Amino acid sequence: MTNHVEAAAVRPRTLAWVGRHLKVGERIVRTGALHGGITAEIRRLTVGTRNGGTRDLILRSFVDSRYLGQAADWLSREADALILLTGTDVPAPGLVAADPTAAHCEYPSLLMTHLTGRTVLDDDGLKTRVSLLARQLVTIHAVRPVEPIREYVALTTADTVVVPKGADAAVWAAAIDVIRKPPPPYEGRFLHRDFQPGNVLFDERLSQSVGARITGVVDWAAASWGPADLDVAHCSTNLALLHGPAWGLRFAEAYEEAGGVLASAASERLWWQVRDALACSEEVRQVAQPWRKAGRAELTTRVVEERLDAYVTALIDAAS
Repeated sequence: MTNHVEAAAVRPRTLAWVGRHLKVGERIVRTGALHGGITAEIRRLTVGTRNGGTRDLILRSFVDSRYLGQAADWLSREADALILLTGTDVPAPGLVAADPTAAHCEYPSLLMTHLTGRTVLDDDGLKTRVSLLARQLVTIHAVRPVEPIREYVALTTADTVVVPKGADAAVWAAAIDVIRKPPPPYEGRFLHRDFQPGNVLFDERLSQSVGARITGVVDWAAASWGPADLDVAHCSTNLALLHGPAWGLRFAEAYEEAGGVLASAASERLWWQVRDALACSEEVRQVAQPWRKAGRAELTTRVVEERLDAYVTALIDAAS
């Protein structure tokens, strides 16, 4: 039985679908929206159990018409990734059910277990978190799928880059020239493909510093096969925009210190670093908005653009 007053925010067909995947005697007693995502609507469902307790599930639904065309692929990837990660050292949610084509729900949806912890985007304790992020990414890249998985997708080209207002045209021209060359050869790894602080949960006691730990890695919709450098570059870009260019440059070092292996040639590393930074130039507004909602009010679109410019400049300067 479902408490329809508390669960009204979940659409009727979706609610019925979720109900079919609950245990006997369970019911949804509360729902709440979770913030921070860009492409999907995410809700926490609190389920009342037969013994009077509760447990939480996470419902991820693609409701925005801009993303419906890709939803089936993304949710299928995520479902496959969650199955693959079951029993590994990667703290990912467990898959409960998936409806990638909206055969049963109003919108393409995925139901998964809830992980404890919270995202942390402020500057305090960053040195510790960077090390933890690096070690976690090494663990992800150590996963070896039994079945082949899809190759990574990179949509940015030299012609789609958006140069920030006031940026040094010569520096950005040099950066764009980097990705005009073909992608470097690489040894494939299992990639998260959107590994960054907004998709990592930390222990609630993180403020104590000592004993801080990662409790979960979420949003596996872009999981794929590709170079470790690409995941590292993506996290580096996000750290540069959240905390300043120096932290973006630092992450690759932390990854290697944790045992990760990157491209041996500096020019090859630069290609992936620049490629990801330039990809971000096309979606600065979308990236900055959830960060502000999460409490980083100072990260306006303009501030993030300036940090991106500074990071691209730092990458080009370091290579010259």
